[in-house]
Amino acid sequence: MRSLIRASSRRLADPLTASAILVLAATAVFLAWPGIDLWFSGIFYGGEGFVLASNPALLALRRSGEVILIAVSAAVLASVALKIVRPDRPSLIPPRASLFLAATLALGPGLLVNLILKNNWGRPRPVQIEAFGGDAPFVGIWQMSDHCDRNCSFVSGEASSAIWIMSLALVVPPRWRLVTFAVTGVYALALSFNRIAFGGHFLSDVILSWGLTLAIVTVVYRLLYVDPPAALTDERLEAGLGRLGLALRRMLPGRRA
Repeated sequence: MRSLIRASSRRLADPLTASAILVLAATAVFLAWPGIDLWFSGIFYGGEGFVLASNPALLALRRSGEVILIAVSAAVLASVALKIVRPDRPSLIPPRASLFLAATLALGPGLLVNLILKNNWGRPRPVQIEAFGGDAPFVGIWQMSDHCDRNCSFVSGEASSAIWIMSLALVVPPRWRLVTFAVTGVYALALSFNRIAFGGHFLSDVILSWGLTLAIVTVVYRLLYVDPPAALTDERLEAGLGRLGLALRRMLPGRRA
């Protein structure tokens, strides 16, 4: 019995299992009690709108999330570009970390959340529904509708990007991981709930976005770090970028490797 309990505990502690449980539990709760979304968003509604949407500090907080995404993306691109330009030098960022960050950002916040869900499910945002001064009806989770054409409420793109920022804790040096996890975790919560305060998303949009994004991060992390194929080790990726740089150098007029 004890071994069974320990095995069950390990499965529950597994990040992918935890992400799946979060998505399933949130789905069950918000399907059973959809009014939670209206109640929680109503906390930030002042009768004439979501008054915090014009708060300068919260607007700056929202912009900071965009700045961090751009900064991380630029750092990854710069590391890869410099390795190609100078194939004899090691990458500034380990190539596997660059691949991990780029793949999780593209697949999670990019493909799954923004392209597939937000642009196809049609859920109106809180500011667009009748309960909060708009003209669209309230639409529950996982319910496709035609009350929003694109860039809709389900699920939250910015909450997905915010929780993705926590993946930095998986690639920083070990001595910085706990601190990075704590700091990015608090920051992700602030960015995510900021969107609810602005009337941009419901609570369910945020929680489901977290679970779906964390599942993507976990799957890619397993592929690249837990049991990586030989072609995706740092050594092979570093060598591949070096060969690409040398090949491009040979193509330039008057240049030889």
